[in-house]
Amino acid sequence: MVLLLRKNKAESVSVDEIDAVQAARDLAAFIAALQQIDPSGGPPGRGIPLARRDEEFRYWLARFDGDPAVSDVWESALAAPPWNGPPVWHHGDFDMRNWLVRNGRITGVIDWATMGVGDPACDVMVAWKLHSPAARDEFREYLPTDDATWARARGWVVSQAVAVLAYYTPENNPVLYHEAKSWLELALSE
Repeated sequence: MVLLLRKNKAESVSVDEIDAVQAARDLAAFIAALQQIDPSGGPPGRGIPLARRDEEFRYWLARFDGDPAVSDVWESALAAPPWNGPPVWHHGDFDMRNWLVRNGRITGVIDWATMGVGDPACDVMVAWKLHSPAARDEFREYLPTDDATWARARGWVVSQAVAVLAYYTPENNPVLYHEAKSWLELALSE
């Protein structure tokens, strides 16, 4: 679900009501612009090294009843070289619920609570949150990303999906549960 602004009233809309490939382009442009802002003095935010998320991931993995291939994706992400470039600004939570949409296009982004500077992989993970292989690939084309950042981003999305799927159910949070299931399926399909 995303927020759709209609006549100044927020209403929910399904992923089917937006063009995922266009959303990929829009988000890639947004992230590229965000990364150009001087990060001097910015707070750390969510863009921490993946190794610092390992304990939390393993906690959720132990409670996760799903595809064991997630461990391989996680290990591959951990093995990827860490971000060694200068820190960049990141939003940190590009889930669909944080997009403002009008006429099928993303017009804004809300919920900046996890914003900060660090590894861009925490924003690049949105590529899998677009629910489409074509949109994921379009995102990477529009925001050229080195292989190590891509691997870490894939680890980020897998870690979030596992936590959501281990904690929520289709009954207590159906929207987020099904979104996370879609993220995970797309991440494992590579």
